Amino acid sequence: MKAAFIEKTGEPQVIQYADRPDPEPGPTEVLVEVGAVAVNPIDTYIRSGAVKLPIEFPYIIGCDLAGTVASCGSDVTRFKAGDRVWGSNQGLFGRNGSFAELAAVDQDWLYPSPEGMSDTEAAAGALVGITAHLGLNLHGGLQEGETVFVNGGTGGVGGSVVQMAKAAGATVIATVGSDEKKQLCESWGADLVLDYHASDLDEQISQFAEQQGGINIWFETQREPTFDRTVPLMAQRGRIILMAGRDARPEFPVGPFYVNDLRMLGFAMFNASPAEQRECGKAISALYSQGAWHPQIGKLLSLSEAAEAHALQEENTIGRAGTLSGKIVLQP
Repeated sequence: MKAAFIEKTGEPQVIQYADRPDPEPGPTEVLVEVGAVAVNPIDTYIRSGAVKLPIEFPYIIGCDLAGTVASCGSDVTRFKAGDRVWGSNQGLFGRNGSFAELAAVDQDWLYPSPEGMSDTEAAAGALVGITAHLGLNLHGGLQEGETVFVNGGTGGVGGSVVQMAKAAGATVIATVGSDEKKQLCESWGADLVLDYHASDLDEQISQFAEQQGGINIWFETQREPTFDRTVPLMAQRGRIILMAGRDARPEFPVGPFYVNDLRMLGFAMFNASPAEQRECGKAISALYSQGAWHPQIGKLLSLSEAAEAHALQEENTIGRAGTLSGKIVLQP
């Protein structure tokens, strides 16, 4: 099979695209004929060595995938050959990476693809969809009628938060960087979409939030959170959700935080158990079937262009280029 892999950590150019042995599924594994994969920031951190994990070289990169079951191990009970599936969490903790024509994946980390959902859509929504659902529900305890704020409302996670929060009956405030992104975010139902370049951004957020009684969930997607501006905008017993900013060391307003009974919850999607993530997978697929979930594809490339895809992802996460709306998806 063809695969994108590395034999050492480094810049995107260390990614090779060449033949690798076909994987043999173990007893609880499913052999997936991969139809599409997606790039995530964590993929670039592992490839560069910024996040140091115990990986064996040659290492096939990638977390997300979608495709069709080719065969099943002897103990697989949830799937059969011909089923369409999607999943995430690959390339971590000894699991096989996803950027290949074939991938052996444990059945615990796969979910049935809903009818009508393409492999490219399923791959685009995998990690970001599960992340958004975990943050809003398992950790954030989102309730109907609450107000949710998210930075980057058309990004991978941000776009997922907007759509899932609206589907749950929340009022949603989001920021974007262009008129085109504003229109897209509004098409998903966001109630207030603001340009994050605006000089009076905080005033606009504050005015709207006051009308709602404050922000109940602040879903922070930025690498450098600014709690001095966030905390005053929160409703009593509001929750600040952190899932980014690995190296950030921001100042923190302790007094205003505790006197308003606020909570701060940090989480990494990869810490969630298979059962917890399976609940997310079911919910996400149901939202798609209801027309309430549309994973956003920002760039479609060939799997052979994995190095280019990683470079583009880094430009937009580390470089903050702002040239990407949605996910980078690759097809074998």
